[in-house]
Amino acid sequence: MFERFTRDARAVVTGAVEESERAGAGSVGTEHLLLALAERSGGKGSFALAALGVGDRGESLRASLADARRLAGLSKAETDALAGLGIDVAEIVSRVEEAHGAGALTGDRHDGRWWRGRRSFSRPAKDVLEQSLRIALARHERSIGDHHILLALTTGRGVVAEVLADHGVTFESVTRVLGGGGGERAVG
Repeated sequence: MFERFTRDARAVVTGAVEESERAGAGSVGTEHLLLALAERSGGKGSFALAALGVGDRGESLRASLADARRLAGLSKAETDALAGLGIDVAEIVSRVEEAHGAGALTGDRHDGRWWRGRRSFSRPAKDVLEQSLRIALARHERSIGDHHILLALTTGRGVVAEVLADHGVTFESVTRVLGGGGGERAVG
């Protein structure tokens, strides 16, 4: 599949590996794909982000993702659901951090040291890359561009899709900015 990626899309994937390494993560996640995309310029995906008001080189996305990571990666919908059961996630995080240090729930530590070595892609990140292929095919495009990765990130569930939506970046808004062209969602 990687041979179908444009130069911009390949740069996003390699940038995601670098983001993962900088974060000390054990694997490349969807958040790393998003941050790598936000740091790029010149591609259709970065154009769409800028046109939708996320032209600050991803700093607001990075801040929103950091807030979510502090809550062990729970989305707002998940924390709201737990609140409905009487569970205050913020209070739990505070207690855990009090006992184990700031960022204890981020999941980037392994055996007390920062993870080193080759980074694999998490299942959700692989799903995004596969979804980007489905979207390109649905749009009758032969290559997978960085904009297909962005569109795939908007179709998922969880923190990354929620952060994008909070910033006004949805499948529909990205499709509109890119000029339509097969706006149907590819489902997989």
